[in-house]
Amino acid sequence: MMSMPNNSRLVAMAAVLVLAGCTSKPKTVAEAPPPPAPSSAVQGQVESTVVPGSVQDFRVNVGDTVHFDYDKYAITSEDRDILQRQAAWLQKYSQVRVSIEGHCDERGTREFNLALGARRGNAVKEYLVSLGVSSARMDTISYGKERPMCTESNESCWSQNRRGVTTITSGAATS
Repeated sequence: MMSMPNNSRLVAMAAVLVLAGCTSKPKTVAEAPPPPAPSSAVQGQVESTVVPGSVQDFRVNVGDTVHFDYDKYAITSEDRDILQRQAAWLQKYSQVRVSIEGHCDERGTREFNLALGARRGNAVKEYLVSLGVSSARMDTISYGKERPMCTESNESCWSQNRRGVTTITSGAATS
């Protein structure tokens, strides 16, 4: 059995531990945020770190993807603007070579979608050629339904997968 003085010590130690757990921590004073860096941007324009003529420049400022309707490979009016910007960019950076990828949604057989993806890639290439881009600078490849952007089985997802993507393969500036 424990003697009374030992029990008193245990009770006292337990009380100290309980009280220690209840003490509040000192509040830290939040530092003021650093002042904004001086900007040389013109009012209304955002300063950009994108290197002109780079892959990032093409993706961000031009757009590398167009979309197609279900089982179609015709260029839509909405996508003509993107392809016109691509053509202007490619004419400005004449050393750049591209590959145009044709993609499909998951519906249909593998063979059907590979053929449809090829028609989509060729439609993009032909439109860029009609705008003055040399066909010698462009290759096409069909991925069919093999490289989806979205994997859900619904129209919202399928519409993202029906696309033509212009990918820079060489000649771009390094970022």
